[in-house]
Amino acid sequence: MNRRGLLRKGVRVGAIGIAGIAGCTESGGGDGPVFEEGFEDGLGDWETGAAIGPEVDVDEFDWEVDVSETEAASGDRSLRIWNQGDYDDGVTWAARPVPVESGGSYRIEVSGQFWSESESFNTIRHALMRLGPEPPETEEDFPQPGLNTTDLGETPYGGLRDALWLADGWREYAFEWTTPELSTDTLYLAVGTAVIWEADATHYVDDLAVTVEPR
Repeated sequence: MNRRGLLRKGVRVGAIGIAGIAGCTESGGGDGPVFEEGFEDGLGDWETGAAIGPEVDVDEFDWEVDVSETEAASGDRSLRIWNQGDYDDGVTWAARPVPVESGGSYRIEVSGQFWSESESFNTIRHALMRLGPEPPETEEDFPQPGLNTTDLGETPYGGLRDALWLADGWREYAFEWTTPELSTDTLYLAVGTAVIWEADATHYVDDLAVTVEPR
């Protein structure tokens, strides 16, 4: 299967140089992240969404995404994601635009902290992360289970889908995206969870960071 098949969706892409974003931290240069998010100022430009398979109406799938003070990897707040597990299916996410400078191709690293209630031998949820030229609309817009774009070379978008509940508390998840030469002035960063086990579950996301290196 080719890279587009692995990602399950081919999309148009364009180039990146991430600009400053209101409500988020922008690096002034050097080797540090060019974008950071800790949700200390609330959701801001983040928009929430959910999807589920065709056998269930999405209106019957219960989910919540908000900012919470219950858990935080740093600071006082984090993104809280809750979804029901009754259908053994469904994804829930938050996504926001990231302004970019068009022209060129890049290697981009995205990292973030995800919180699980405990370590479990059962895979109850998957962590979802995605960066691309369009926001997600369906589960198929995220990578397949177990896939991380770090080792795939050039792909239409970057992301990962990996098991949660691998640690008690916070655990870092990260991927790299090797971009083609791009021609867009906006990318969309999305984070979320996918239902695997028939149980309701809450997770938290914090300390998101995006680092860009020219190819």
